[in-house]
Amino acid sequence: MTRQEARIQSRRLLMLLRYLRLSLPVLILAAFLGGCGPDPHSAEPSPLKPTATSLVEAEAARFLEKHWARPLAPQGKLPASVSAQGISLAPQSCASCHASQFKDWNDSLHSRAMGPGIMGQLQEMPAHARDDHQSCIRCHAPLAEQADSLVAALEKQAGKQAGGKPGIRPLHQQGLVCAACHVRNNAWYGQPRRDGSQPVGDPSAYPHGGWKASRAFESSQFCAACHQFEDDEYALNGKLLENTYKEWQDSRYARQGVSCQSCHMPDRRHLWRGIHDPEMVKKGVGIRAGAASIANGQVAARLSVANTGVGHYFPTYVTPRVVIRGFQQDAAGHKLDGTEQQFVIGRQVTLDLSTEIADTRIAPDAEATFDYRMPRHGRAVSLMWQAEVQPDAFYLEFYVSLLQSEMKGSSRQLITQARDSASASPYIVFSRRLALP
Repeated sequence: MTRQEARIQSRRLLMLLRYLRLSLPVLILAAFLGGCGPDPHSAEPSPLKPTATSLVEAEAARFLEKHWARPLAPQGKLPASVSAQGISLAPQSCASCHASQFKDWNDSLHSRAMGPGIMGQLQEMPAHARDDHQSCIRCHAPLAEQADSLVAALEKQAGKQAGGKPGIRPLHQQGLVCAACHVRNNAWYGQPRRDGSQPVGDPSAYPHGGWKASRAFESSQFCAACHQFEDDEYALNGKLLENTYKEWQDSRYARQGVSCQSCHMPDRRHLWRGIHDPEMVKKGVGIRAGAASIANGQVAARLSVANTGVGHYFPTYVTPRVVIRGFQQDAAGHKLDGTEQQFVIGRQVTLDLSTEIADTRIAPDAEATFDYRMPRHGRAVSLMWQAEVQPDAFYLEFYVSLLQSEMKGSSRQLITQARDSASASPYIVFSRRLALP
């Protein structure tokens, strides 16, 4: 692949990602997998009258139509009374009063939404191609001020100038910052206090003039801004490429009032843990291995994977993949060649996002079974089941493809970093050794 072909491939992907709502190393998305839902047999609210959840959703729709109007408008000049307090759009400025929230955010993927995989591709674009930049930053770094910061950084890169102070990331490199959700037109927004109250009295008595409370911050619709395509946007095989919010809407979790925030922001924490977090995945799925049997020299066993607590498909997006492996072992626990079978859970698509290869994802409250059948090896004493989660499977293949091109300089360095990070992300979420009769 030539450098020009690589640019075309990268640009095509970015054009498709223009419609995405958080395509991390980020899809962002990749792409939450949470598990904290209520008992599937618990009573549901009556559909014949408005529920508390439906009222919150109606209020949220009105608020969010304006709040997430892309591209976001510039904030304008910060009021003198606020700037005097040292408050800015930078997350570090929020940390002085919101230390725990800042720490959670800083440890989350949201803070790394503009990682090397995104930046390596953006550096291949002209500095002033703002519309093209929006293919990524509309969710990865959505503030207008971040768009300006990116243009300035790309100009410096083109001129080979040094950029920024050591140790301080420019605003665009800090990803989905606090202000991206909480600040519009230099006014701060958030949910009401835990007791339902809001700021009262003189706004100047509060840091940054207090905040305007909206229950939209408690609604799953807030997350849909980056985790749901519109009905007329990009689809494969009749299914939207990003459909997480509607997957949740169609589940019992929506009917029972279990929002995205219930699992991904428990107790209002800014964690957003998902597919990259083994404990989160373990809470969301139940995996059972039946006993192994031998018949006519064949080893047979069944593994069941149930979506017991994920409020959407497992996994929800095209980025992750879960690989189920069954293989025979000898007495020393070594894998025996020629005995492995693999099964994939995921939505597999081509690298150019033009074709769906397979869709084996598991819907909420559904279950998939995998049957192992192979001749018994002469030294086999056990059967091993493993479930490996590959959070960045699609990205890894895409980065490898880009690096086979003539991409050079800092762009190549960044894509190499992204490839190495994606290579290190898989983990074993389940393993079970079964003795053979």
